[in-house]
Amino acid sequence: MASVPFDQLEGHIWYNGEFVPWRDAKLHVLSHGLHYASSVFEGERAYGGVIFKLREHTERLHNSARLLGFEIPYSVEEIDDACNELLERQGFQDAYVRPIAWRGSEMMGVSAQHNRINLAIAIWQWPSYFKPEERLKGIRLEMAKYRRPDPATIPSESKAAGLYMICTLSKHEAESNGYADALMLDWRGQVAEATGANVFFVKDGVIHTPTPDCFLDGITRRTVIELAKKRGYEIIERAIMPEEMEDFDECFLTGTAAEVTPVSEVGKYRFTVGEVTTNLVNDYAQAVQPVQQAAE
Repeated sequence: MASVPFDQLEGHIWYNGEFVPWRDAKLHVLSHGLHYASSVFEGERAYGGVIFKLREHTERLHNSARLLGFEIPYSVEEIDDACNELLERQGFQDAYVRPIAWRGSEMMGVSAQHNRINLAIAIWQWPSYFKPEERLKGIRLEMAKYRRPDPATIPSESKAAGLYMICTLSKHEAESNGYADALMLDWRGQVAEATGANVFFVKDGVIHTPTPDCFLDGITRRTVIELAKKRGYEIIERAIMPEEMEDFDECFLTGTAAEVTPVSEVGKYRFTVGEVTTNLVNDYAQAVQPVQQAAE
């Protein structure tokens, strides 16, 4: 957590093709993205001066925009270059990277086909998403009240700002009750994800994870699945009902911000930080290092 408000940090933000002083990177209060959530974003991390899987993130940003009916006026290559140049300009080795695209203020109303599409990139230093002391022993999750919606009602494959409102509500409630985060079910009552991370379970050395048919198939999620397969672990993607958590031995979350985070409990269910989870925490930490990335 920053010691000063995020709009008061030092440095520059890349804003529609220019490097703007951090405090001057502003948008109008009548921007469509603010009122109607016509905004998409990415969350990325840099390790040792290299942004992990930057191209995959940027391609997903473009795809998210298309799912919301607009085209970002900068190519994947231009966005990648801007991210790398901004990281160097900010002078960080390990940092969080946030590109965001949104409809501007040219039209105000539900219809906004002619609004300018804006793009900004901010980079700041951000440590572990969860408190280090919690992470080591496994974080505690509450069961969320809100559920991930039916994909027939939303563009669930898009990393769109509007899809995160119920995540904010769920995380706030969990934190007020002494938990680190919340586990969300989907509209069918099946286990879906945490508020900003995918979830995995382990039983007898086999890894189980919900099929991402109504929530984001995270880039970190796919990376961890690859790492697990390299170790010879069996991965089963399937529908998981909440009562099945009674029988799982281990649980962990994956995400750019969360990285690989062990879970000790979800509501009434308890888990141990076991061998599979520990191995994948270590494997992911190694995979994101620049030397390893270059080797791949």
